[in-house]
Amino acid sequence: MNSMTVGFAGLTHLGLISAVAAASRGVEVVGFSDDMNLVGAVNHGHFPILEPGLPETFAKYREQLSFTARLEDLAACDVIYIALDVVTDDRGQSDLDPVRSMIANVLKVLRKDALLVVLCQVPPGFTRSLPLASERLFYQVETLVFGNAMERATQPERIILGQSEVQKPIPEALSQFLKTFNCPILPMRYESAELAKISINMCLIASVSVANLMAELCAHLGADWSEIVPALRLDKRIGPYAYLKPGLGISGGNLERDVENVVRLSGMTGSEAGVARAWMTDSRYRKEWPLRQLHREVLAHKPYARIAILGLAYKENTASTKNSPSLVLITQLTKCAIQAYDPAVSLEAGIFPQLETVPDALAACRGADAVVIMTPWPEFARLQPDRIAKEMEGRIVIDPYRMLDPESCHSAGLRQLVLGAQ
Repeated sequence: MNSMTVGFAGLTHLGLISAVAAASRGVEVVGFSDDMNLVGAVNHGHFPILEPGLPETFAKYREQLSFTARLEDLAACDVIYIALDVVTDDRGQSDLDPVRSMIANVLKVLRKDALLVVLCQVPPGFTRSLPLASERLFYQVETLVFGNAMERATQPERIILGQSEVQKPIPEALSQFLKTFNCPILPMRYESAELAKISINMCLIASVSVANLMAELCAHLGADWSEIVPALRLDKRIGPYAYLKPGLGISGGNLERDVENVVRLSGMTGSEAGVARAWMTDSRYRKEWPLRQLHREVLAHKPYARIAILGLAYKENTASTKNSPSLVLITQLTKCAIQAYDPAVSLEAGIFPQLETVPDALAACRGADAVVIMTPWPEFARLQPDRIAKEMEGRIVIDPYRMLDPESCHSAGLRQLVLGAQ
């Protein structure tokens, strides 16, 4: 492709991943942050996030990447993406002030022939309200997934692009760049694109909610959810990539934010959003599944038990603990001594007085009355149940994601409790 420079304003998770992915498509990339320490670290290949494939992809395309704390350096860009992570609070409310501030600063240096693309997740109506001519202003849906962001950024299923009018052609510079990803490009009006991301997350939440509901029924009725899933994946109306794995509720912040967005927008428009509220009620119930198992199997007769917790992150391959089911559990085990291990998360000392972090999984199991695997890190699937059994005092392993081999657990004398089966 012809020489092109693409800028990314914001070097949080979204900006870093997107910048490196853009470089992999053959363009020159300028990444901007006003945090000089962050810029210096990234220029040396030190990242504030954990993502599989990021260091390797960064190293491969290093010559096409530059990072700066000088806003003026973005003036060299043909297209500038606003790529800040949107911070949410515990109630799923988004703080858009940093996004607005970044846009205001970028507009000061945006060339008159350059394009601006908002990549942050924003509510419907946000993009159209910005003070820039519509032929230069676009919104692109980000579909990154923590722990798999690099792959999704470099190999997207499709690109959803919001513009002022659907029938308008995409400007050559942006069209040329987007076509390098070799996937369908779906143009639509700003508001449709902004709502598309929320719609995607609502479908994911619905799938997870169904999986959790039916998995719990399996456990009560003598069925096994893992036996049912293959039948669902072969149904064309559901499909091979459906979210059918039961879990411990909705976590990470993004899905919760979009449920809150739907409830808020429904209130504004007079629509009914009872099902969205029910999803959050269901999520809180699912998060307490490990605690219910502990009470029944251990705490009912030994309230001051020693508990091993494997995993603190809300999901594997990330260091994020936003709304983590593991932290929810820890806050409820105030009478227990907890030994915890996570390969990526380090908790600040003193946050949980009853908790001690240890250097590896087996050390966490040492002397434990029960082991609870709260995050499905791949390394936990490699643990040998007989080794766990030798370290433990008790025999209970709460393994919601079925990380350990059931037959090996049985042979080791462990009682393994999983989601979706007795």
